[in-house]
Amino acid sequence: MALVTGASSGIGEAYARALARNGYALILVARREARLQALAEELTSRHNVPAEVLVADLADPAGVARVEARIAEIETLAFLVNNAGFGIRGTFVENDIASHEAMIRLHVDTTVCLTRAVLPGMLAQDCGAVVNVASFVAFFPVTGSVTYSATKAYLKSFTEALHQELDGTGVRVQVLCPGFTRTEFQSTGKIDEKGIPNFAWMSAESVVTQSLRDLDNGKVISVPGAGYRLLALLSGLIPRGLLYSVGRWTRRYRATFATPFGGFHRRTYANLSDFLAELIRT
Repeated sequence: MALVTGASSGIGEAYARALARNGYALILVARREARLQALAEELTSRHNVPAEVLVADLADPAGVARVEARIAEIETLAFLVNNAGFGIRGTFVENDIASHEAMIRLHVDTTVCLTRAVLPGMLAQDCGAVVNVASFVAFFPVTGSVTYSATKAYLKSFTEALHQELDGTGVRVQVLCPGFTRTEFQSTGKIDEKGIPNFAWMSAESVVTQSLRDLDNGKVISVPGAGYRLLALLSGLIPRGLLYSVGRWTRRYRATFATPFGGFHRRTYANLSDFLAELIRT
C-alpha cells in the first residue's frame, strides 16, 4: 500500500497514477475531497486497485494527526510520498508571518512527522520507500523564495542524513528536486511564469517517471532533466559571493538581452530564477 500527500493534482497526482499502474493500493491525502474521490474512482476502475480518500489539511497539526492515526492502523504500508506543498509570491517581508509558518509546518514538520510514523513498520518488514518532494531551489537559494528555498533545502539534508541511518536496511529514501514543472502550483501561488522558457519546463509525469527510475537505481537525490542535473552538479562550485551578487543585481536593475528572434527584451526580474531562465534562453 502507498500513501501520497498532495494527491489531488500535479506531482502528487502523477505519483498516484504511477503507483496504481504498478499495482499499489492507495491512500490519497489532500484537502480537496471531490478531486480525490474522482481520482480514486478512476484509478480503481482503470487499474483494479483499492484507492482510499483521506481528506486532511496537512498545514494543520490536527490534519497531520489524522494521517498519523491512519498510518498506525496499517501493517504493510510500503510507500510514502511526502508531496504536499505550496509557494507564495513576493519577498520575505511582503508576506505575513502566518504564511511563512504554514509553509514551514507543511514542508518540514509534516514531512518529519509522517516519515517518523511510517518508518517503524517499514523497518519491521525490512522494506519500504519514502520519497520527499523538494525542489531544485534546494541547491540554489533565491530571492523572492526565501522560506520556500529554506524548507526545500531542509528536506534535501534531512533525506540524505536519513539515508545514511537506514543504510543496510531494506528501506529506501529519496529526495526529489524538480525544476520548473507544469502543475497548478504556479497559479495557486500566483507565481509569475513570464521569462521562463518553454524548454525549462517539465511535465509532472516525466518528473515522477524519473524519480521512480532513480529510486529503483538507488539514487538518493533525484534531479529530473539533464540540464537541471548539470546545474545541480555546478551548484557546489559557484562562489557564494557571485550568487549573492547576482541576487542583488536582479533586485536593483533592469536588464536588456538580445532575444533569439531579433530585437531586445527589457523587463524587471523579480528573482534569480527568472533572471537565470531568461539568461539561458538568450
